[in-house]
Amino acid sequence: MNNPTIKLLPEHLQTICTHAESTYPDECCGIILGSLASEGKTVVEIMPTANAWSTEAANFSEENAIHSERQRYAIAPQVMLQVQREARDRSLNIIGIYHSHTDHPAIPSECDRLYAWQGYSYIIVSVQNGKAGELKSWSLDNSHQFQPESIENVN
Repeated sequence: MNNPTIKLLPEHLQTICTHAESTYPDECCGIILGSLASEGKTVVEIMPTANAWSTEAANFSEENAIHSERQRYAIAPQVMLQVQREARDRSLNIIGIYHSHTDHPAIPSECDRLYAWQGYSYIIVSVQNGKAGELKSWSLDNSHQFQPESIENVN
């Protein structure tokens, strides 16, 4: 089986990195819009969103409520629904989610895995001391484990 691929323009990567640096030391998050094809996913738009973890955390579990938006992210359900409607009107799909890891590597956490949806790409950018660095994409396999996804820069 081929390694899954997500295709982005340089400005898409820049949008993610700029957003991640602007919210440091908190995690940032956003929605990735694009299209799906047999050769992979193609990004059309990056939509930064607010990190709603502090307001949404109580809906998950008491254990998670102790974490802050410095270590967790959430996109408000009403934002996801609104973006889903807008994407559909433009003949696009939500193809993924991006977020930052502050002062940690761009590797998914167990919390990331638990709340991830199959079929989505999860782009993580590591922000060390306020500066965006390593950026990786991941997708879930059939065993609900993250596998690396190739990032292809297109112009």
